[in-house]
Amino acid sequence: MRIFDNKETDYLIKAILTLESEEECKAFLEDVMTTKEILDMSQRIHVASLLKDKVVYSKISSLTGASAATISRVNRCINYGSGGYEKVLEKMEK
Repeated sequence: MRIFDNKETDYLIKAILTLESEEECKAFLEDVMTTKEILDMSQRIHVASLLKDKVVYSKISSLTGASAATISRVNRCINYGSGGYEKVLEKMEK
């Protein structure tokens, strides 16, 4: 079973799609996630943007504080995942 094949995750996705501003997004994330979870996700998207720019692991680690394991996981998702990082990074560039 994929993680998004249930009613709870469908509900989460629908909730996220209702957000219309940065302030709404910040408020929702602060309520639904722990500070650590928000920081971890933020770090991963930063790592993904640096990997896209072909920055080496050691530099990414020094810039973000991410472990080699985290960088490797994000890289694996970029190369073999669902394409989520690429889509988000492309949209952020516009």
